[in-house]
Amino acid sequence: MNPVTMRALLDRWESRGLVHRVKKEVDPLYELGAVINTKHGRQPFLFERIKGYQTSMAAGLGGDRELMADSMGISSSELIPKLIESIVNPIPTTLRQTGPVQENLVTGEFDLADLFPIPTYHAEDSGAYYVAGILVVKDLSGKKRYTSIRRMQYLGGNRTNILITSPELMEQYAHYESIGEPMEVAVMFGVVPAVVLSSQISTHLYHTDKLDVAGALLGQSLDVVQCKTVDLEVLADAEIVLEGKMLPYERELEGPFGELAGYYGTRTPQPIVEFSAVTYRNNAISQTIFPSSYEERLPMALVREATLLSTVRQVVPFIKAVHIPMGGVARYHAVIQIEKKHEGDGKQAALAAFASDKDLKHVVVVNDDVDIFDSDDVEWAIATRVQAGDDIFIVQGAKGSPLESSHHLKGVSDKMGIDATYPLGKEELFKRTSIPIEVNLEDYL
Repeated sequence: MNPVTMRALLDRWESRGLVHRVKKEVDPLYELGAVINTKHGRQPFLFERIKGYQTSMAAGLGGDRELMADSMGISSSELIPKLIESIVNPIPTTLRQTGPVQENLVTGEFDLADLFPIPTYHAEDSGAYYVAGILVVKDLSGKKRYTSIRRMQYLGGNRTNILITSPELMEQYAHYESIGEPMEVAVMFGVVPAVVLSSQISTHLYHTDKLDVAGALLGQSLDVVQCKTVDLEVLADAEIVLEGKMLPYERELEGPFGELAGYYGTRTPQPIVEFSAVTYRNNAISQTIFPSSYEERLPMALVREATLLSTVRQVVPFIKAVHIPMGGVARYHAVIQIEKKHEGDGKQAALAAFASDKDLKHVVVVNDDVDIFDSDDVEWAIATRVQAGDDIFIVQGAKGSPLESSHHLKGVSDKMGIDATYPLGKEELFKRTSIPIEVNLEDYL
């Protein structure tokens, strides 16, 4: 059975020596984030002592492909097929009367900062932020449940503001504002990587219940409980849940904040959330994700890989694999591996990729003898198989990502496709060297 609780997963990984347990007290003001960032979000941490608190905090659970896959009991090569299968065949959640996350309840007047740490990460961030919370909302019909990760700036007391960029979520909030009513929300902390991964699935494309997808990734139904003060369901085995409402017609300036690409975002007015309750497990372990680290980037990259593979395969059937690399900020670069059957397949695959994802800026297409997860191998293919005048094309002034700094220079982005496949009929010219035997170095030392 795959662990469905964060503490069970930490225990399993710690027994294998995979968790950095930090016993020294760390300050949530810059120091905690600085320690996490020494491993770029790719290594699990468990901080035992947070300055000013009697609680521990976990980070770095979902920033490594191998560990992400391991948390679901599969190999890294199975991640994308498993994700696609889970979207197609989700496992519905099971409603329970109560669960561990409701072992403790705080209502009335409270200050969020008194309960659990709220770290500050970068030198010019506008304040302390929650960045690992899984937001839960219902659609306007009250029948569908959606989850997503949203950053929330602590405003003092029981209030934060919240950055909402999803068109569906913005439309929903706008509806509640139009009738002068608040929008109910819940925010979950202390969940396993499958829940974070599923939260990145596009609502617009799939309209699926993402907690059901998480259950399929883990191979079992996940337990949920009814919130205490809002009409929403949350994971029974989460560590901490904040319950509250997004208020209509109220805004507070949010930012700057160190964002996905490693730059500071702008300062803009964002909606306010007023929390009515906090529930949490005994000895709750809070959770954070260092912004712009691998842990933030990998889940969104994996979801984009699944969409890209499915989309490009409709145009170039012999596509073998795709990769959204971390160096491209998990959304701006893609590498596509194909079994080339016809001249033009490389350019066609790149064009299909750009059509499938407006955020993509640079796409490289390679033959199936190139390891798309090895940046040196991809660079080698570009260096030895590309003639710029024939194999590179540029599309100017296309739609791009609002999160990408250079996009804001003109409000549009240029796209570049690189066909790094070799011409058909020239296989002998591009035959890679090989050694006909394998050896074990230990036998020679």
